[in-house]
Amino acid sequence: MSGNEGMLTFSELTNRIHAGDIDTVILGFTDMQGRLVGKRISARLFLDSVAEHGAECCNYLLAVDIDNNTVDGYKISSWKSGYGDMVMKPDLATLRQIPWIEGSAQVTADLLSTSGEEVAPAPRSVLKKQRARLEERGWTCMGATELEFLIFDDTYREAWAKGYNDLTPASDYNTDYDIQASTRLEPLLRDIRNSMDAAGMYCEGVKGECNPGQQEIAFLYDDVLTTCDNHSLYRTGAKEIAERHGKSITFMAKFNQREGNSCHIHMSLRDKDDNPVFADESREGGRSVIMDQFLAGQIAAARELALMFAPNINSYKRYQPGTFAPTTLAWGLDNRSCAFRVVGHGKSLRFENRIPGGDVNQYLAMAAMIAAGLHGIDNELSLEDELVGNGYESDKPRVPTTLREAADLFENSEIAHAAFGEDVVEHYTRAARVELEAFDAAVTDWERVRGFERG
Repeated sequence: MSGNEGMLTFSELTNRIHAGDIDTVILGFTDMQGRLVGKRISARLFLDSVAEHGAECCNYLLAVDIDNNTVDGYKISSWKSGYGDMVMKPDLATLRQIPWIEGSAQVTADLLSTSGEEVAPAPRSVLKKQRARLEERGWTCMGATELEFLIFDDTYREAWAKGYNDLTPASDYNTDYDIQASTRLEPLLRDIRNSMDAAGMYCEGVKGECNPGQQEIAFLYDDVLTTCDNHSLYRTGAKEIAERHGKSITFMAKFNQREGNSCHIHMSLRDKDDNPVFADESREGGRSVIMDQFLAGQIAAARELALMFAPNINSYKRYQPGTFAPTTLAWGLDNRSCAFRVVGHGKSLRFENRIPGGDVNQYLAMAAMIAAGLHGIDNELSLEDELVGNGYESDKPRVPTTLREAADLFENSEIAHAAFGEDVVEHYTRAARVELEAFDAAVTDWERVRGFERG
């Protein structure tokens, strides 16, 4: 299903290293903030040792804030425990070439303790646990992420020097589906698309979006773990490629007062024979009982698991009426005003979760969707009637409006504790509290403008 031309077997990697085509292997994993972190390893050492045994890194990488400051309050890592190592164990099935970085290949790592146990709060581990719960029932979860971003004509270093103020968008007006206006961005967009294809992904295409400079590049659905691994590579690689073009891009959920960056997530299930679990043409609407229960679980759990979809303070500023970001926890048939949109039929029948923004950690979001779906199935939840009309004006339950609210809901969620375990809930609740503590202590430009002279 994926474009596999850029993927490498271990034998192919070995041959390309011996031929001198590859001299560096990037060993990386996705941290709490959704960033790809890890090490660049000499290709020779990777073959001799790292491929089999892994490589060490400090366990504080899952216990820092966005500035990489060490933060107290995490069970996994602290000064009290000495900030020890964890092992990045390569998943050799994820080996691929990185065409935009000369002489480089990349492999995704699972995180293990030095005694060999999986590190439970690692985002990939959280998803793998939920994926295994589905596999016990004979199901495979398929998914796709639609990640939007804003492009600026400033480089990252120029943007930093400006304090991210007065940046120049790469287009001047709403270019939603606009071919002509997006053409000036084609050198960058084409480079991203072709580079991702050459790295083993299946790029479907690109379209303009509403906010000036906003675009979306979409990729073909796949097994959820593969989709999330690809998402990490794309998010990092797109920034690296943009920098080569003298531009910068951001995936932050709400950069300005206009439309934010979304990351709509599509999901469906298949059985062992690759048949669609969500489809049943004998029922009204063509949806199976399993799909209705799975979707009912999304609605029932969405508030409690919102932290997994919206991890930052900025995430919640995206939820504004009339912006295509949902405020209503309801489902509808091809209704973009609802949090959950049902589309397709037969094998393509699926639902779209419209809650996540571009800043989402995709592993955690996919894990939360699976956990919510299984909650619906295990409790045989009934699916409410579809919402017809404008979801923004309905009286349905609402998406949490602040990170503080979402953290409280997650910390006390029976669904989260049952699905993820105490360690994971405690870990990500602490991550939210860290962000809130930092924000509560910050003095913002908004406060200065309002209070410097006129306050």
